[in-house]
Amino acid sequence: MEKKPRNYDEWRQWCETVQNQTTALPNETPAVKKARISRLLANYNDFVLYYFPHYVTNKDTGKITPCAKFHIDAANMVLKNKNMKGVFKWARGHAKSTHFDIFIPMWLKAMKQLRVMVLVGKSETNANTLLSDIQAELQFNQRYIADFGEQYNFGNWQDGEFVTKDDVAFFARGRGQSPRGLRYRSNRPDYIVIDDLDDDELCENEARVTKLSNWVKEALFGALDGGRGRFIMVGNLISKNSVLAKIAAIKAVQVSQVDAFDRNGVPAWKEKWSAEELKEMELMMGYRSFQKEMMNNPITEGAVFRNNWIRWKKILPLQKYDRIIAYCDPSFKGSTKNDYKAIKVWGQTGTELHNIDAFCRQCSVTEMVRWFYDLHEKFNGVICDYYIEANFLQDIILDEFTNEGNLRSYQLPIRADHRKKPDKYQRIEAISPLWERGFVFYNADKQNDPDMLAALEQTLSFEKGTRTHDDAPDADEGAIYILQKSKRLEIFKPVIGTRPRPTSEW
Repeated sequence: MEKKPRNYDEWRQWCETVQNQTTALPNETPAVKKARISRLLANYNDFVLYYFPHYVTNKDTGKITPCAKFHIDAANMVLKNKNMKGVFKWARGHAKSTHFDIFIPMWLKAMKQLRVMVLVGKSETNANTLLSDIQAELQFNQRYIADFGEQYNFGNWQDGEFVTKDDVAFFARGRGQSPRGLRYRSNRPDYIVIDDLDDDELCENEARVTKLSNWVKEALFGALDGGRGRFIMVGNLISKNSVLAKIAAIKAVQVSQVDAFDRNGVPAWKEKWSAEELKEMELMMGYRSFQKEMMNNPITEGAVFRNNWIRWKKILPLQKYDRIIAYCDPSFKGSTKNDYKAIKVWGQTGTELHNIDAFCRQCSVTEMVRWFYDLHEKFNGVICDYYIEANFLQDIILDEFTNEGNLRSYQLPIRADHRKKPDKYQRIEAISPLWERGFVFYNADKQNDPDMLAALEQTLSFEKGTRTHDDAPDADEGAIYILQKSKRLEIFKPVIGTRPRPTSEW
């Protein structure tokens, strides 16, 4: 959906666009018009497509983007519950502001379910700008005016605060501004929407977040008539320490979460975004930023592994390593396309551990197996031990290895890791001191390799309780455990014979 420009001159130009693109239908009989309005009010998607063609039509391609199912579900949820308290955690670019600041309140107003709306932004200027969106629609949208009457109220139509001809009032407030006593005539607010209140700077200060959360729960919520009315907060979860997170944690609050991809790897708003577009966006933004902005999954960088622990080094000729392990951590055969598959290749030389190569992709089992065989052939006779977790080496994954081997006329000597593993977080955290103490190095020739970078993103993003992918650090732990176990056995040399006696007297 197209976004309105922000400075005043562009806003006036936008108002002309609204006026020009919302020409009312000519020559309708009163009966036909009444039936059409009734049909539009009963169907939120049809309401949006008819009254807001300037938002739903791509100006370059002319393609119309309908509402997603989550837009329609959210609108119906708001409509059915006049006293709803809700948090809508939606990914960026998924029309949070457009629906909750414009479409839904205008839908409610058309059904006479809106008396006083308050729109809250990061600052007073920001809130005024957001409110100007709906102000432009009420003043210049010819279809809306033709169906629901003149809205513009001369003399009571200023920036950040206006009243329509039918006495519906609209107010803008910045975060922290006092909303106490806010009303129009005898009506207190019955629709309060808080739009993207959090920002990175605020979330870094827990005391400020707590203070602002209390303001939302006390002064702002108190602006309703004894809690009666719709109280809505929208934004994407950019931090676990955020006002959005604190309000969403309240039991009385209904929470809607929409990530760019659903759990099956399908775009949530597939009518607008293709999977390929979102993948390109992730490549551009990087794993952590994409998780934060598009997946409601903020990650604390350096919670276990720190960026300054990542060291790059020219690797040795492969035959110079004491031992090389390639460890595979694939997703289960029944898991989603959105899961990662990881193979990490580690070599040990003395006390140093070198990450020689990496495979870290959202892909099919076939692609993963093919890379494994390619690695074996690239090693050209250098001994490498290939491992995969025992519970993975079965069914379709084993079949894939066999099928690829038949094509190449040999079978990859991959073995199962039967270790009974303890808790994943504890295992991975336990190896982090190797990075901190400078024993771990990454292949300097792979500094721009997409697989190596994706694996590093997972390592740096790893923390307890997060929803981030952890296939790469899990494969690291598997390989390093085997390397260090064999090193311990090599160093330990048992002495056979009689037990030595102490040479000194007690």
